[in-house]
Amino acid sequence: MMNRVVIGMLVGGLAILWLPLDAVASNCQVETPASGPGMALTRHLGADCTEQERETQAVDATQLLQAFKEGRGIDLSGVVIRGDLSLDTLSVGPLPPELEGMKELQGREARVIPGSMTIVNSVVRGAIRHGSTEGLLVVKGPVTFSGTRFEQLVDLSRAVFMQPVTLSGARFLRESYFVQGRFLRDVFAENTAFGPHTRFHRSVFQGPVTFQQSGFNGLAEFLEVVFEKDANLSRTSFKLGTGFSGTRFQGQADFSDATFDQEAYFTFTLFDRDADFRRATFRSTADFSDASFKGRDDFSKASFEKGSEFTRATRSATEQASLGFGNQTVQYAIILSLLVFSALLIAYRIWWR
Repeated sequence: MMNRVVIGMLVGGLAILWLPLDAVASNCQVETPASGPGMALTRHLGADCTEQERETQAVDATQLLQAFKEGRGIDLSGVVIRGDLSLDTLSVGPLPPELEGMKELQGREARVIPGSMTIVNSVVRGAIRHGSTEGLLVVKGPVTFSGTRFEQLVDLSRAVFMQPVTLSGARFLRESYFVQGRFLRDVFAENTAFGPHTRFHRSVFQGPVTFQQSGFNGLAEFLEVVFEKDANLSRTSFKLGTGFSGTRFQGQADFSDATFDQEAYFTFTLFDRDADFRRATFRSTADFSDASFKGRDDFSKASFEKGSEFTRATRSATEQASLGFGNQTVQYAIILSLLVFSALLIAYRIWWR
């Protein structure tokens, strides 16, 4: 009997002690400032929060949509977002006055997000869609998705981003579409992982762009895109088919140390300034047919493992860098020329002895 009483006291004491210890052990810091008219929906979870605590503090996509409908932005960090975010349900209004000078946008209906879209170091479980084929989605504030994992489709096609867009360190596990997007300011996408299909078809980048050290793990479509400023795609990897056909680089185009594992198409591509392909690796078809190089093009030490196609491509007559010293055909031609020259020199010396 005494043993049972002692055991009961021990268990009860441990239970009493365990609860406060568990509470103290949780260092999860949750920041949710009071919201008001015009203030962003804010929720920040600290780095010490466990996965279970993040799930408990999860944000529903309907909360984000409601914030946008109220004319507010969102500021989320370290959170889990549940549910699909359908931006097509936002009210349609006139084009913001700041865009009235852009003739190509006139006459289009617009869904406007007045504030920022900040989702950093978070997990987005549902899809994000703007599927309207007629209207525009206008985001007036900065868009920041740094370090966030998107587990479903992200379709921000026909969106106008008026402030910088930052995707650095983000991971898109599914498709990501930015078709006919217009980026009025800088785009930062360093070390970003794109999923099975990425589309920037007919998008316009009015500010500098960087995809440095990013990875396109599926199809990458940059067809008929306009880069008005410098575009940095150095050390970027393209795992499946890649298309830059019909694209115009008005600033410098940097593809140095880039890797193309499958077909790469640059047909009818316009390079208005310097094009840097130094040490780029093309493991399959590399088609530059009908491309136009108006600046200096540099293919030094580029590797074309299955050959290259430059049919009807035009290159600047001045200051051209050697086309692909990594190309074995070019190397053999140079070696053959040196051998012929050496043979003629020996013959000349023997003749005059």
